[in-house]
Amino acid sequence: MSPNTRGALLMMGSMAAFTLNDTCVKAAGGAVPLFQLVTIRGVLTTVLIYLLARRLGALRLRLPRRDWMLIALRCAAEVGATVFFLTALMRMPLANVTAVLQVLPLTVTLGAALFFGEQVGWRRMLAILAGFGGMLLIVRPGPEGFSLEAIYALAAVVCVTARDLSTRRMSAEVPSLTVTLFAAISVTAFSAAASIGQGWVAPGAGHAGLIASASLLILFGYLLSVMVMRVGDVSFTAPFRYTGLVWALVLGWAVFGDWPDPVTMLGATVVVATGLFTLYRERAVKAASR
Repeated sequence: MSPNTRGALLMMGSMAAFTLNDTCVKAAGGAVPLFQLVTIRGVLTTVLIYLLARRLGALRLRLPRRDWMLIALRCAAEVGATVFFLTALMRMPLANVTAVLQVLPLTVTLGAALFFGEQVGWRRMLAILAGFGGMLLIVRPGPEGFSLEAIYALAAVVCVTARDLSTRRMSAEVPSLTVTLFAAISVTAFSAAASIGQGWVAPGAGHAGLIASASLLILFGYLLSVMVMRVGDVSFTAPFRYTGLVWALVLGWAVFGDWPDPVTMLGATVVVATGLFTLYRERAVKAASR
């Protein structure tokens, strides 16, 4: 199997795992305080990741200082992404908040240009601007500005962009499971501290099952999201991120009875189309420079 094919499968698996996890969290969120839910999920996930890393010999602590700095940056971004995204998820339909995140290929391209000095031509820059316009159709700020849930969703985009960019700068000697473990520990520790002021409740059997399922799903989502940034050509694998929107549309309708209105669907279509064009141009530019 070629690296690009593996990267595409990893990306699709990552999107499926994350979206199914989001569905479980949203379904359980009405009965269990958010930070309690994330803490319980995080403890289970962290234990599973640690056992898997030990068994596979993928827990490596002797790493260059530069990689540790990148891991720390990634952990901070992961915490922010988790808090902002899940808060938005509890306030917005699943498909809507997922559609906002589809702008990520555009923000990663823009971030790579701003921070890594990668060249972005005028066509890709126009596509990025058009994609941001599509995102505005999804969140639709009113006369008073962005709604609170829209701000949370946009903040999650910023954090996930920082997470992906920092992952791309890590050296190949950093095991994916080591990165995944520290991300899980960071999110769990932050959620545990934040849950102190919320008060805890005893989840019923159904909600406990949802939390346990979310723990397994987020384990795969964490791991695959790290692996996919380090396998194959990013310009080839990144478009498969959009499969997450398909999952969100189906699950949002089947589980919660939600379906985006025409304006939201138009915005999501613009974001996906401009993202695909941006990735196509990036690939074409690289091919021309060889």
